[in-house]
Amino acid sequence: MTEETPGFDEKPDVPSGATPDDAEPQAASEEGAAPAGDASENAGLVAQLDQVRTALNERTADLQRLQAEYQNYRRRVERDRVAVKEVAVANLLSELLPVLDDIGRARDHGELVGGFKSVAESLEAVIAKMGLQQFGKEGEPFDPTIHEALMHSYAPDVTETTCVAILQPGYRIGERTIRPARVAVAEPQPGAQTVKPAEDAAEAQDASGAEDNAGTKESGGPDEG
Repeated sequence: MTEETPGFDEKPDVPSGATPDDAEPQAASEEGAAPAGDASENAGLVAQLDQVRTALNERTADLQRLQAEYQNYRRRVERDRVAVKEVAVANLLSELLPVLDDIGRARDHGELVGGFKSVAESLEAVIAKMGLQQFGKEGEPFDPTIHEALMHSYAPDVTETTCVAILQPGYRIGERTIRPARVAVAEPQPGAQTVKPAEDAAEAQDASGAEDNAGTKESGGPDEG
């Protein structure tokens, strides 16, 4: 009696009424389901990547904004520091102006001699290093932004309001005026501008008459009958 080998005669389960060829499309459909799952997984990864990129752009924008605010803060602090320093120096030098005025008067009277002269020159050198500048000269046009007129007069030899005497020099630090120059000013003599054009017109008329007379002499005058 021959033994039958199990499994060799077994056939795959096929639904009743179906042929063996019908099993192949079913297997192919099962194999095609796998790529569809990979596509959905890839779509999910792309969505996550977009979210990460959006978050990165937001954080980058926040960092750039913070850097700009910090730079503005540093510039503002530096500007305020310079302004505070200028104000402090200006206040200190303003207190020294009366001393400088005394030194100037002593120099004008020839009293700046000996040790007093050395001290005065040292003081002037120090305040020059701090940026203090003296201004105001005789003969310069009067400027109300930097001059303070304490005396007023008229003069025939000026054509505009002019500083004719410096009573106290002015001082500035950079563009900041610590004290305006106190001056005596002179204006043109009233009526001087109106008289001069009349004189010029008279001179022009005399010159024209002289030219007419010269032309008459050259032509020999009227013909004699």
